[in-house]
Amino acid sequence: MKPLRPACLLVFALLAGLPALGADAPAVNPSPLPDTGAALFRVTGALLLVFAVLFGGVWLAKNWQRLALRKGRAPKLRLLEAQSLGGRQGVYVIAYEQQRFLVASSPTGVSLLSHLPESETAAEETASVSAPVSFVQALQSVISRQS
Repeated sequence: MKPLRPACLLVFALLAGLPALGADAPAVNPSPLPDTGAALFRVTGALLLVFAVLFGGVWLAKNWQRLALRKGRAPKLRLLEAQSLGGRQGVYVIAYEQQRFLVASSPTGVSLLSHLPESETAAEETASVSAPVSFVQALQSVISRQS
């Protein structure tokens, strides 16, 4: 074995004497560990809060239009009918206020096929909205239509 160098002996002597030097200093009690039950409860609660905010944001992003429509005014632009023609082609009847349009969609774009006349049901709806009808009048009109 090689003899230890004097510098190494000095380091070992200093390290061996350190605990003796610390004996004069007051002993510091280590802080107790936190309660694992409370820490687990906090972590679980924070995780549930993050998930609630995440799923609430996803739900709000999907349903924001439904919430906007509940403010009282009817939408001006509506999709009345849709028919798929296969692939990515389709034909749609779209209403904007009192006008109706026949529109086609394809991978190349959207095109207007025809401007449709106002439907009879839309004309009846506007007439019924403007003047409220009593139950007796409505019943008489239904009976007269059937006979």
